[in-house]
Amino acid sequence: MGIGFSELAVILVVVLIVFGAGKLPGVLGDLGKGVKAFKEGMDGEPAPKKKPAAKRKKAAKKGK
Repeated sequence: MGIGFSELAVILVVVLIVFGAGKLPGVLGDLGKGVKAFKEGMDGEPAPKKKPAAKRKKAAKKGK
């Protein structure tokens, strides 16, 4: 037994109703970060941290 297309479509509609289209990217991003953190915890070694985009842009401007 698995999740078919119709079940997946119903879940997607419910998620859109609950969170709204505007918040959906933020919710999914947070979910992705949580899954990534969980996987890193299971592996035992954390992935290297990335600088936020704003700091990278400032560092690039200073280097010019």
